[in-house]
Amino acid sequence: MTGLQVSPFSPAELLLRAQSEDERDWVPAAMDGVWMRPLLFDTVSGAWVNVTRLEREGFISRHAHPCPVHAYVLKGQWRYEERDWIAKAGDYLLEPPGDIHTLIGLPGGSDTLFWIGGALIELDENGNTLGHADVFSRIEQAADHYEKVGLGRDHVKQFIR
Repeated sequence: MTGLQVSPFSPAELLLRAQSEDERDWVPAAMDGVWMRPLLFDTVSGAWVNVTRLEREGFISRHAHPCPVHAYVLKGQWRYEERDWIAKAGDYLLEPPGDIHTLIGLPGGSDTLFWIGGALIELDENGNTLGHADVFSRIEQAADHYEKVGLGRDHVKQFIR
């Protein structure tokens, strides 16, 4: 293959430690004991990739996604209230579009890599929408956190493609 070249319009590659040792890289979620480590904010496809760290047991979130979600459990375990399985370290999960599930943290915590397309729609127990997150709200959430912990709002730019 001769003459093959990288386009000057192609974004830069991205290599990061998924489980950063710098605690400032972990963005707190809306609930105590839940953290997100951003890895990619894909503003063209509307997707984002992060490691979600659960350090609490019990109810975390009831939600749905209009697009597929891919998950790979790095350590620990968790489950969905509506399912009879437990996601354990080394497990891969594909959540089909439209699936509704309730994330439950289990003893010992967990770290899971999630690739989320579209949005996360937060639901109450009756299926009513409480709120949502998308790639842009996640960027703002991370930028606010990085500014607060002294890394600066621009720290988030390294994850944006």
